[in-house]
Amino acid sequence: MKIAFVGKGGSGKTTLSSLFIRHLAAAGRPVVAVDADINQHLGQALGLDEQQAAALPSMGAELPHIKEYLRGGNPRIASAEQMIKTTPPGSGSRLLRITEQNPVYARCARTVTLDGAPVRLMATGAYTEDDLGVTCYHSKVGAVELYLNHLVDGPGEYVVVDMTAGSDSFASGLFTRFDVTFLAAEPTRKGISVYRQYKEYARDYDIALRVIGNKVQGPDDLAYLRREAGDDLIAAFGHSDWVRRLEQGAEPRFADLEEGNRGVLRMLQQEVDAAHALRDWERYTRQMVHFHRRNAETWGNARTGADLASQVDPDFILGEQRHLATGAVAGAGVG
Repeated sequence: MKIAFVGKGGSGKTTLSSLFIRHLAAAGRPVVAVDADINQHLGQALGLDEQQAAALPSMGAELPHIKEYLRGGNPRIASAEQMIKTTPPGSGSRLLRITEQNPVYARCARTVTLDGAPVRLMATGAYTEDDLGVTCYHSKVGAVELYLNHLVDGPGEYVVVDMTAGSDSFASGLFTRFDVTFLAAEPTRKGISVYRQYKEYARDYDIALRVIGNKVQGPDDLAYLRREAGDDLIAAFGHSDWVRRLEQGAEPRFADLEEGNRGVLRMLQQEVDAAHALRDWERYTRQMVHFHRRNAETWGNARTGADLASQVDPDFILGEQRHLATGAVAGAGVG
């Protein structure tokens, strides 16, 4: 299952995504956590100190190796240099699984242990001084889109992505790569405006958007969110002394999180599991092809000097059977 956490800056989406990751890990579920926010705080929310978080590999820096590995033996892709963030897989491409060992995880993932449970953590990498005036943050997030486009995930497996704030994920097809998108909303006009913007942009793409109220201080706040978000509001995360202790540098046991808030996390998992059962791999593939053609036409062809639309394999549909057919090369390395 692929899950995104979005919201305006300061809405609490990183805290909520880290709690959901802890909830899944505590239940023994395989989890890959991805920090795709321009402000890289997910590692610290999962218990890393500043030095450990800063030492995480950058997916953006590893993008050439990621492309080379995923390209595999796909005859429609002449070189890794001709792959862009939306390049879809085809026959001969290497596909990924959440639980396997592969060069992408070897280069980009590190294991974080949460109350004895291992979680793979990947990060796009911070926006650095060297990037100023040269590139945009979407070039780093493109590594996440390629990862998700080549990922065959099954029931009981989870990828949780802490997205960049606001509506930046709409710069490509990344926003369509998730079974559920959870939007953290404060009970304020600014919080609701981000929700409305996200819902408007996503309305033509069958996005499963669910709102989680955060920083809700009483019945009036909850009533406001219900009035503005309607049925999209599924839960409200209450005040948490456990979270406050964590943010102060303590390491409280996840089992000590308030029962009401643990109930919210269980509800989120139920939403995700129900949405995954409805996934249409054909539609999922069709959407990635749609955005690849658009990106190719608007900038990709000019940048690479190639007709990137020719990379589309018309007979390819991503899914479990495709991964089984390519599993023999899953462990191959990259230079």
